[in-house]
Amino acid sequence: MKQTAKRAYGVVLASALALGSLTAATSAMAKEFRLGLITPPPHTWTKAANAFGDELKEASGGKHSVAVFPSRQLGNEAQMIQMLQSGSLDMAFLTIAEVSNRVPDFGAFYAPYLAKDIQSAARILRSDAAKDLLKTLPKKVGVVGVGYGMAGLRQIVSRDEVSSADDLKGKKLRITPFEPIKDFYNAVGVAPTPMPLPAVYDALANGQVDAIDMDVELIIKLKYYDHAKTIVESNHMMFPMVGLVSAKVWKNLSKEERAQISDLMGKHLDGVINTYTELEGPWLAKMNALDVKVIKAGPAFFTSAIADWEKIWGDKAPALKKLREAAQ
Repeated sequence: MKQTAKRAYGVVLASALALGSLTAATSAMAKEFRLGLITPPPHTWTKAANAFGDELKEASGGKHSVAVFPSRQLGNEAQMIQMLQSGSLDMAFLTIAEVSNRVPDFGAFYAPYLAKDIQSAARILRSDAAKDLLKTLPKKVGVVGVGYGMAGLRQIVSRDEVSSADDLKGKKLRITPFEPIKDFYNAVGVAPTPMPLPAVYDALANGQVDAIDMDVELIIKLKYYDHAKTIVESNHMMFPMVGLVSAKVWKNLSKEERAQISDLMGKHLDGVINTYTELEGPWLAKMNALDVKVIKAGPAFFTSAIADWEKIWGDKAPALKKLREAAQ
């Protein structure tokens, strides 16, 4: 009788321990992913990151969640890529700028006037040629590229009067720090000045820079026009974004988790593209209604700068040919 009781107790204890171990393992697999961005909270990219996190939490039954860190809270893009490589950061929505510093072929996206308009930019980013570039990232950078988003086409905001590219020569112009855009503005004859986004408004206000390269969304939302005498509506360059996951984090996810993250993140990245194709026109209309001189500019405005850029990047970024075909 006593032996029977002991055996029964042993079975119950073993079952309890097994259940406890299973619960602990399940708990250990649950994760709050950290996702970094350089954009401020009101920006379309940050909103998409938050929406992705909310949907992942719901779809995973609360098992996974996403903590979003906007406005460079985790560092600049170079630092965030290093964190992704080490696995200390799980995910990021980054400009392709820093990726192109590490994989020059991505510089092809910044070819002047590669995209004729915002719809053309969307076609390029959804093309097989663009998707093929993502396949190179795990080996070359140590990250997994889930998909693309974008910001609007690039414009120039100047503290001074501008009627031609000659009026920009010798001026300090804020850029996102990466080689393709630096080479373009060097060819224009300005002094490209890398600067983080949170510092741009004050730098333009106090004359630390004379002009900025910026998308129309932030020109409107962050009121850069407050300190402008001229806005050059040039639409001279597309500005892609990429959703990344640390390859070290990715390898520890199950097949089902990878599929879930890919599907949901891809959905919200594509939603970013939709947002810009829908709102770029209205934002440009608001910009043109400002009490600021707006001049229209096409390729001829930049004279020989575009050809000079091609001489540098035609060989460095062989993907350019296929992307041009995708743009048509």
